[in-house]
Amino acid sequence: MNKVLVTGAAGFIGTYVSRALAQRGDRVVGVDSFNDYYDPQLKHDRVAALLTPLDVHVQQVDVADAAAVDRLFAEHQPDRIVHLAAQAGVRYSLAAPRAYLRANVDAFLNIIEACRAYPVEHLAFASTSSIYGATTDIPYRESQKVSQPVSLYAATKGANELMAHAYAHLFGIPMTALRFFTVYGPWGRPDMAPLLFTRAGLAGRPITVFNQGQMRRDFTHVEDISRGVLGALDNAPGTELGAPLRVLNLGRGEPVDLLRFIELIEQSVGQPIQRQYTDMQPGDMVETYADTTAAKELFDYAPKIAIDEGVPPLVAWCRDYFGD
Repeated sequence: MNKVLVTGAAGFIGTYVSRALAQRGDRVVGVDSFNDYYDPQLKHDRVAALLTPLDVHVQQVDVADAAAVDRLFAEHQPDRIVHLAAQAGVRYSLAAPRAYLRANVDAFLNIIEACRAYPVEHLAFASTSSIYGATTDIPYRESQKVSQPVSLYAATKGANELMAHAYAHLFGIPMTALRFFTVYGPWGRPDMAPLLFTRAGLAGRPITVFNQGQMRRDFTHVEDISRGVLGALDNAPGTELGAPLRVLNLGRGEPVDLLRFIELIEQSVGQPIQRQYTDMQPGDMVETYADTTAAKELFDYAPKIAIDEGVPPLVAWCRDYFGD
């Protein structure tokens, strides 16, 4: 049994990962800041629904607080880390850039400094598909250059990957950067398109569709992402190619037209959704598309949930949790 520290454990991906770890017998130490970027009640409700039945508790810790992180590691001495705590959202980074430096860069430094002081077997941390920027070279492969981000959010995640390489090289800390591609499913983030569209559809409100709807996303179900995180965590990189750092795409590998995704929501909602088309939002990407060959070769990563299977349970949960 491994003792695994999960940061951001009350977040969307964090609760699913924590649950999967606990279900297989790992001891989970969950922490979250429970900040108000979106309604903290949703975070508490996630924990109550997904983790409390498994006797997994999430304590309130802000990992941007260096002293708090040091106390956390000193008390629990984790074997492995899944670092998911972050300030997410491309669009919010235009309005609150300093929040991203604190939550994504300062906090990551605190985590890797703690891994240096209290050695761990493996640190797996959240990166993002946004790191690929405006490149038209698709599908996205981990070997591509990622030096031209189009949002500060992506830039902070790129900084995490560079910082990880430096610490892996200098101190031999095994690390894996996980580039997530548009994650959706029940208990999702209310600021992301799947929930925004679904809640609007249930309430009969119009939705805003950027770039006149000409966008494609590699929608990946949170259950598939969770399996991918555990697979990556169980396969710490070695030093065969130098620093013990690995980068992995975790997506479905099948980009879907945004308008098709909206149609699937309409089918489950049971009524058309009025659409207000507008121009591209600054910082957004036209298309995301993951090449997941590396994860498949490493631990047989194979997403199971197709988009037409994943949308109806999302809508059902949304109707149950938020109401019509």
